Amino acid sequence: MERLPGPAAHQVVLLDAAACPEEEGFPEALCLREEEEEEEEEEDRQRSPRPVTFSLANMMLGLGPESDFQSPDAEVYMHFMRSHCCYDAIPTSCKLVVFDISLEIKKAFVALVANGVRAAPLWDSKTQSFVGMLTITDFINILHRYYRSPLVQIYEVEEHKIETWRDVYLQGSLKPLVYISPSHSLFDAVYSLIKHKIHRLPVIEPVSGNVLHILTHKRILKFLHIFGSTIPKPHFLKKTVQELCVGTFRDVAVVHETAPIYAALDIFVDRRVSALPVINDAGRVVGLYSRFDVIHLAAQKTYNNLDISVREALQQRTVCLEGVLTCYPHETMEDIIDRITEEQVHRLVLVDENQYPRGIVSLSDILQALVLTPAGIDALKS
Repeated sequence: MERLPGPAAHQVVLLDAAACPEEEGFPEALCLREEEEEEEEEEDRQRSPRPVTFSLANMMLGLGPESDFQSPDAEVYMHFMRSHCCYDAIPTSCKLVVFDISLEIKKAFVALVANGVRAAPLWDSKTQSFVGMLTITDFINILHRYYRSPLVQIYEVEEHKIETWRDVYLQGSLKPLVYISPSHSLFDAVYSLIKHKIHRLPVIEPVSGNVLHILTHKRILKFLHIFGSTIPKPHFLKKTVQELCVGTFRDVAVVHETAPIYAALDIFVDRRVSALPVINDAGRVVGLYSRFDVIHLAAQKTYNNLDISVREALQQRTVCLEGVLTCYPHETMEDIIDRITEEQVHRLVLVDENQYPRGIVSLSDILQALVLTPAGIDALKS
């Protein structure tokens, strides 16, 4: 690819656009169809990942791994990730959307919905460089910051440009874009994602400056699930998540099904969580409201009424969006990894036999346990 020009006439730029959108997209034509997923997996299996020697410098945090992760066979996934580079995990075809920061916020989020993607790199035409990412978290923060009532239009969504929002939100504290080179190891990618508590990691080619792909936890775990089948499985996979303590088990954030959407946004912002188990009056899990569900408000253009209940929002959302999938404390780590990978979700809600929420097992928790903990690194707590 040639270096991305500063988008003047066309502020929404598509790079490497293939016929099928991202797997995390919206319904109907915007949803990755099952047969396309199978083709992509077959392409992945046929690819020959090239090993690289680059790896993150050992950063020990003084938090010794549990005994289950100290045996020699527990390091197989760590070594696997260190021997493969980010380029290996890039699919043969994908869709990438880039926004110029002069684009209006409303148009940007509508474009995310239309293209079935969850985030986009931001291009600054003045500096001729990528300066950040526009994600669903930005949409949530905008709604949370400016929403008043259903009778008051959110002017900031309608009129603000991306650069205006960045000035307001960052308030001069410019944070550098977190990215990675295609030659860096997948071990480094896992560390960066978890360490910086981000869900999207741009892979930028250092010479041209082009964004090649946006790496995610899901993509990395899928790569490991496909190619990891050729290496011996560590013994700890046969242990339960309860025994391994993989996941969040204390102070789990939940939302009542009758609570307004704005209350859910409040929790997203204050607790910095990516999904909320939805409970009924009996305290049982009846659904899951995630950050991605919020972008559905942009799709339906209903973000001016955040007083509707979470239950109503779940009933209105599109069928192909992520629903609630659960797991139990007695299930093995291997079973949970298989389920979360096959269902292509970002987390499982841990419940007891009465369907009361007991925790969350996320992709970050799994990758931390498989890849970083055997290396003596706890990026979740760093």
